[in-house]
Amino acid sequence: MTCVHLLLTLVFAVSLGTPVEVHRPRGVPLSKKPFYEENKPFTCLDGSKTILFDQVNDDYCDCKGGSDEPGTAACPNGKFHCTNAGYKPTFIPSSRINDGICDCCDTTDEYNSGAKCENTCKELGRKEREVLQKMAEITKEGFLLKQQLIEEAKKGRGEKQSKVTEMQDNKKQLEEKVEALRTVKETAEQPEREAKERHLKAWEEQKAAIRLVKDKAKMAEAFLELDDNADGLVSVSELQSHAELDSDTDGTLSEAEAKGLMGGVEQVDTATFESVWENIKDKYHSESQPEEPAPVETPVDEVKEPVVDNESEPYPEDISEEEDEDDDDDDEYHEEDEKAPPTMKTPEKSQEDEEAMPPYEADTQVLIEAAQKARDDFEEAEKALREMDDQIRNIEKELSFDFGPNAEFTYLYSQCYELSTSEYIYRLCPFNRVSQKPKFGGSETNLGTWGSWSGPENNKYLSMKYEHGTGCWQGPNRSTTVKLTCGKETMLTSTSEPSRCEYLMEFITPAVCQEPSNIDLSAHGHTEL
Repeated sequence: MTCVHLLLTLVFAVSLGTPVEVHRPRGVPLSKKPFYEENKPFTCLDGSKTILFDQVNDDYCDCKGGSDEPGTAACPNGKFHCTNAGYKPTFIPSSRINDGICDCCDTTDEYNSGAKCENTCKELGRKEREVLQKMAEITKEGFLLKQQLIEEAKKGRGEKQSKVTEMQDNKKQLEEKVEALRTVKETAEQPEREAKERHLKAWEEQKAAIRLVKDKAKMAEAFLELDDNADGLVSVSELQSHAELDSDTDGTLSEAEAKGLMGGVEQVDTATFESVWENIKDKYHSESQPEEPAPVETPVDEVKEPVVDNESEPYPEDISEEEDEDDDDDDEYHEEDEKAPPTMKTPEKSQEDEEAMPPYEADTQVLIEAAQKARDDFEEAEKALREMDDQIRNIEKELSFDFGPNAEFTYLYSQCYELSTSEYIYRLCPFNRVSQKPKFGGSETNLGTWGSWSGPENNKYLSMKYEHGTGCWQGPNRSTTVKLTCGKETMLTSTSEPSRCEYLMEFITPAVCQEPSNIDLSAHGHTEL
């Protein structure tokens, strides 16, 4: 193999634009050229042996590491360097050299295969520079937005701290007000309670007197009913006529049972009947008020509306005079029926109506209204105190979060972002929770609640961890990792489940954008490795 076959001439552009020829074996990067000196023995890069320089790229593998064959496919573990001038240099396995497939954009890997390769490095470099330029612009705009977020967070934090301090002072005043109103309430409730108790006691006494009068009236009525011979006495035999007083439930009131109810005597007068009445009044049925049979209810299924089928039986056009007269008679009959009012008894007041407590007197009502106003004022102040406690607690909770080195993530708090896929709607609420809900109905699933920042050691704020979500069937609790990338917008861009019950989300936000470095992108891709 001639020296021409061993060496490849590369041309690079320098500041003066003068072509410079750099000779080195095919497949060797410029950074390793010093190890390949022409006309000097070559020592394998792994140090395994030293061979003649003519044995480099002779299509025979001498070095264990394959460093003697960087430009051929002789060594199975060899690496071929694509210079790719104008784009990114790269290495490919030496087995791809001259395999008929263009791997290097500068076509140098197919130097002896006859493959028709086109050098695309310049176009690839141009496209990459456009992408990098766009990314640089996004990073720059995102960083500017981040600075605004930091200023807003700083201002907002100061305002919240001032608000908490102010609310703490107001809370003390409100606590004092609540205690003062509690005293007012208790003071107003004492006379109210006493007045209500007096009213209730008077009503209980009145009810007892009414019941006593009614009981005496019933007793007198019962005596007259039992005194069949109107001799002014009730005898054992007269009492036996009321079988409902039977004590042994055999259906009849025996003479012995009747005499027992009479207190062992044969007959009693009106004066001594009072003791007998105490024994029988709970079972005694007055003859003047017979028991009415319980109404028989018609089952709902049997109550049917008459069926009128106008289509099958249309009204006849001609109606005979006889039918007409019959109808007139029926009408007169119905009118008479309607005019005759049914005999109805005026309903008596129920026992509940009679025993309903009367309205409070005017002076008692004044005390009740005063006490109620005191209760309303106290409850309103107590509610305001609870709401203030909740507000203070919520603000203090927000201030306790780690919102980044400069609080740049503060604006995400209390916000939620959604991503809709073909099956689910994913919802991310930073510093709170992550959830998943079926798109076409179904319950929401908790994919984890806020745990901690979980990025790499050099920047933990590049990843969020949400843990202890809803448990999977016979599996662990669901959890979600949210990876943050720089962007002008704030949005959830993708979601996946790389492992069972472990979700991964991509989220862009200006809060992670770093200050862009001043790099000249016009020369990108021309640096030789």
